[in-house]
Amino acid sequence: MTQTIRALVAVDEGVDHALVQAALPAHRTEIQLVGIVDGLDEGWTTLQETATDLLVVACTGYSDRVLFMIEGAVKQRADLAIVVFVTGPPDGFVRRIFEAGADDILALPTDSEDVAFALQKAMARKAGASVATGTALSPMIVVLGPKGGTGKTITSANLAVSLANSGYKVTVVDLDLQFGDVGLALGLKPDKTIYDLVKAGGSLDADKIEAYLVTHESGARVLMAPTRPDHAGVIRTEFLRDVYANLRASNDFVIVDTPPGFTPEVIASIDSSSGVILVGMLDTLSLKNTKLGLDTLELMGYPTDRIRLLLNRADSRVGITQEDVVSVIGRIPDVMVPSDREIPRSVNEGQPIVSAKAHSNAAKAFNRLASMYDGSTPATTNGRFHLMKKKEKGSK
Repeated sequence: MTQTIRALVAVDEGVDHALVQAALPAHRTEIQLVGIVDGLDEGWTTLQETATDLLVVACTGYSDRVLFMIEGAVKQRADLAIVVFVTGPPDGFVRRIFEAGADDILALPTDSEDVAFALQKAMARKAGASVATGTALSPMIVVLGPKGGTGKTITSANLAVSLANSGYKVTVVDLDLQFGDVGLALGLKPDKTIYDLVKAGGSLDADKIEAYLVTHESGARVLMAPTRPDHAGVIRTEFLRDVYANLRASNDFVIVDTPPGFTPEVIASIDSSSGVILVGMLDTLSLKNTKLGLDTLELMGYPTDRIRLLLNRADSRVGITQEDVVSVIGRIPDVMVPSDREIPRSVNEGQPIVSAKAHSNAAKAFNRLASMYDGSTPATTNGRFHLMKKKEKGSK
């Protein structure tokens, strides 16, 4: 049975009511509007007197009164989802809204289907691993790197195979729509891709998506990137959201390997995710970009406790100490993957290091990353770096 979201809308002074009314998904039976109230004071009073799951605050732009209302609502109702509609320029307001405790912000006018998705996403964020429909969703992990060459795809492939080796049902989405290499890293041929899925047309469901997945010998499946860069333009963010929802309902884990940067597709994936892995390397430029990535996630209002930080080639002797890393990034990495000449060889052979050299220190690091998501290992080890050292020859 579908769980109804009871939404209250508080409309601030100066807001065009027609814009708000046009954006509300009145046709969606799972979203019940318990009231559209004029004025924030009246909205606050109604919030106290009415059973509400979600609060929508509509305003024209920056407003201290809106921020005070959000902060008060969060303090009073930690389980209340909050979405802000802005009818004017949101400049200088977005970060403050998220800091106050809102779950999302939308600029009006916008499509009512986008609004419905935002309201459900806000509810899902509050509920953790569940959505407004009451259907439990599996974890979806987005692997990010602000710049190319940090090892995102290697991380995605090894994480997926490690989880699959533990008996979990795992699907990887190769979101590098122009130059995706997940298939190469896993030794798979792109017989079917996400482009073919789009071109098939019609509605999506788990069985339909299943027909376009390619299976690795570990059991991990992959929704491949298009084989031609010019095919990337047909994959829209709305389509991706639908794919993610179906995959999360039919898998134990969904992993999304992303292109460099924060493209609209990447941002939509982050919004739909339950966790993020930010991948960097032990050099000054990469650390700087990693810090920028963390800052961007903060500006987006992404919860810091759902971000894992992984550094590849972490034992490289480049004159950067562990203290330098913390100083630049501002936090301790969760996983440090040591250099291993077997990693590029495993990529060339299409065999992730967790399979090709299961007892190597690099494989152990990736397995430890996987264990953070299946609950068998905490995120950090006594607040210190967890970097596996190479064994001396003959040591046990």
